[in-house]
Amino acid sequence: MKTFNCFAILFDLDGVLVNSTGSVTRQWRRWAEDNNIDPQRVLDIAHGVRTIEIVRRLAPHIDAEAEALMLEKREAEDQEGVSVMSGAADLLASIPEGRWCVVTSGTRYLATARLKLGNLPIPNVLVSADDVSKGKPDPEPYLTGARLLGVNPKDCLVIEDAPAGIRAAHAGGMKAIGITSTYPASGLHEADAVIQKLGQLKVLNEIDRKLLEVSVAGV
Repeated sequence: MKTFNCFAILFDLDGVLVNSTGSVTRQWRRWAEDNNIDPQRVLDIAHGVRTIEIVRRLAPHIDAEAEALMLEKREAEDQEGVSVMSGAADLLASIPEGRWCVVTSGTRYLATARLKLGNLPIPNVLVSADDVSKGKPDPEPYLTGARLLGVNPKDCLVIEDAPAGIRAAHAGGMKAIGITSTYPASGLHEADAVIQKLGQLKVLNEIDRKLLEVSVAGV
């Protein structure tokens, strides 16, 4: 068993708290076909990166802002197979108020739609694609989350499902736990620990009323 001490836990959303891989894959594949782009080329980079940045990279001739809004709306409306990740609700409930947040590459509109669909709490701090100028793997999203929580980045623990998010956490001086919901363990080798399900995480009592101790079973 491995343990991490931290002041706050920062969660990615899709693939961590909410299982939405099917919806993401369907909508990116549809977009690729509509724009005569090899779908696999899109899917290879689609997870954990802001929609607007993918559009700019693969279709620079398109109005990226308008296209991103359209894509995020499609994803929000595509609820087939979207569900809460096993253990997510219990894990969030075990963390003291104000000691966790969501940092997602999706827009605030999509993020709140996902959380509401899963009947998960919407945290006071929710960092979305709308709130940053650079997305993951740049550290800006996670550094913004730490700042809004009032926590030093080195005292933050990140839970991620994508290599881009793990790199963003490390670039910001944070520890990162990878979950194999979207990528295999081999694709998450840069993480400080890798789990298969959120049930492997347990938030223990606060140490000296400040630090949280997070135990990771099975690693």
